[in-house]
Amino acid sequence: MATEDVFAYALSSNQAWAGYKGHQNPDFFPKLALGQSPEILWIGCSDSRCPETTILGLQPGDVFVHRNIANIVSPTDINTSAVIEYSVVHLKVKHVVLCGHSSCGGAAAALGDGRVGGVLDTWLAPLKAVRNANREELAALGDKARAVRIAELNVEAGVQVLMANANIQDAIAERGLQVHGVFFDIGSGRVRDLGLGTGKGGTKSINGANGSAGVVRGKHAMLVFRNETEDAAMQVR
Repeated sequence: MATEDVFAYALSSNQAWAGYKGHQNPDFFPKLALGQSPEILWIGCSDSRCPETTILGLQPGDVFVHRNIANIVSPTDINTSAVIEYSVVHLKVKHVVLCGHSSCGGAAAALGDGRVGGVLDTWLAPLKAVRNANREELAALGDKARAVRIAELNVEAGVQVLMANANIQDAIAERGLQVHGVFFDIGSGRVRDLGLGTGKGGTKSINGANGSAGVVRGKHAMLVFRNETEDAAMQVR
């Protein structure tokens, strides 16, 4: 399909989607236009195979989103910092989720010794640092396991940055904000909780104060964060 045809198809598909959603629920778009109150801030990779709202089974308005190459969280990146501040301080999200994924091109580039070129080498420098800090562990793994492991370690490093963010620290102390590190397996479509952030023996567990699972309610489904020994699960209503 030619590039122009892909764009035309996308516009046509949007018309069909909007018509279907409006027919299914006539109040959907008018209510959406009144404002947003998402419960999740999702920080993920720009990879086209990782569309957060789709893989979570949620709807427009449910997830506030920041995505970049290799889901890198840097304390000096004003873009990421602005998203965190707005979502945590003003929208008052209940969950901050940092998601890595399998088959990540950024992770593969960080594992190699060559240069990608341009600004990408600068951007991937933190991921290269993760590789260097864990060189011995990564060297002991096979190629596939190594690619998964560096992506997990990248999430762990990013969660550490999130936990050091002043706005996030205040929200954890004042209203029980929860921070999660997860991994999306493209081959299965499953999101796996890595047990990082507030659930890692820290100030808050992933469970609620009464021991029940943390629940994010969307328009047509619920995303349930369970304890460290169980995966997150989606319940369709």
